[in-house]
Amino acid sequence: MVTRGGSGELRRSLGLPDAVVIGVGSMVGAGIFVALAPAARAAGSGLLVGLAIAAVVALCNATSSARLAARYPTSGGTYVYGRERLGEFWGFLAGWGFVVGKTASCAAMALTVGAYVWPDHARVVGAASVVALTAVNYRGIGKSAKATRVIVALVAAVLTAFVVATLGSGAVGSGSVLIGSDATVGGVLQAAGLLFFAFAGYARIATLGEEVVDPQRTIPRAIGIALAVALGVYAAVAVALLLVLGADGLASSSAPLLDAVREAGTDWLVPVVVTGAAVAALGSLLSLILGVSRTSLAMARDHRLPHVLAEVHPRFGVPYRAEIAVGVTAVILVLTVDVREVIGFSSFGVLVYYAIANASAWTLTRAEGRPPLIVPVVGLAGCLVLAVTLPLSSALAGAGVLAVGVLVHGVQTRLRRSGR
Repeated sequence: MVTRGGSGELRRSLGLPDAVVIGVGSMVGAGIFVALAPAARAAGSGLLVGLAIAAVVALCNATSSARLAARYPTSGGTYVYGRERLGEFWGFLAGWGFVVGKTASCAAMALTVGAYVWPDHARVVGAASVVALTAVNYRGIGKSAKATRVIVALVAAVLTAFVVATLGSGAVGSGSVLIGSDATVGGVLQAAGLLFFAFAGYARIATLGEEVVDPQRTIPRAIGIALAVALGVYAAVAVALLLVLGADGLASSSAPLLDAVREAGTDWLVPVVVTGAAVAALGSLLSLILGVSRTSLAMARDHRLPHVLAEVHPRFGVPYRAEIAVGVTAVILVLTVDVREVIGFSSFGVLVYYAIANASAWTLTRAEGRPPLIVPVVGLAGCLVLAVTLPLSSALAGAGVLAVGVLVHGVQTRLRRSGR
């Protein structure tokens, strides 16, 4: 059943299948085509260990987020959880890092689409992609879910074809999945931090909590299923790449899936992989616009962002002003800045975001649905460890973004206290 909200409420129209698809679409996006190479440069032959560590931390975060989302089934995700459990400052910090970092990620995904579809005019294609997907989101969450369903199906087909073709070729055996002397603890942890970013899409399900039917049951189940699917896909692709290219070949590749199909002698798959990468980037962009606009909505309701963004469309039941604001900002970034080189802070920001989520889950009582205590403890510790082992430039950029957020919060608090 679909419930229609008033002018300030979103509609509950997402069932379990749609919630799972949105989560999978957020995780199995463009990251699968680009994240494994830098992780291999850090971990070497220890790549699969790094993937496993990232998955464990993601599982803890997913469990904490699911319990919190079931208790606070409203838009905003960890912004709401931090505010309710730890205080306004921690909620604001989580929301600020998410909105700023993920808006830059929107632009980066748009440029990725342009780079694959029409490299000579990547910015124009990227801007057009943002406009088109913002229009899809504007028409309602149902339209977004249907579009995501198609995108996930196409990407899944491409990745399945890739894994089957490469593992069935004579190139298997050129590399190895065994751990060698090149793997170090620091390198594996850094790879886990880089790969964790690829798992972070399950937050999209939580940020859409106000639009999920029976959220207490649907959200925890959707997050668990989506995470399991994403882990299976990442593991299968990583194993195929390591067996065909080897750790060194994977680490040195700028387009590892393309290099693997060429090494396997299946050149007919090249245009298929290129199409899959472009479609996957579109899927990531679609879900990013969804998530950022919902967190912006929650912050605008609390006057932590301009309150004008809190308006919900009376017909389509979406935060249309927040969606338009995110879309316009992303288009400006696409046309003016090479954001692909400056979004290193996204991984740092996501890890801080989930650290706050785990700290929030830690404060739940058993009656409130707290998970086993080891879950938020491992999740919090894991996020902090992975954050400090990221490349220095990423950590510094992330810390800088959060410092600006602290300053903004301080100014807002002072103005409120002065009555202005």
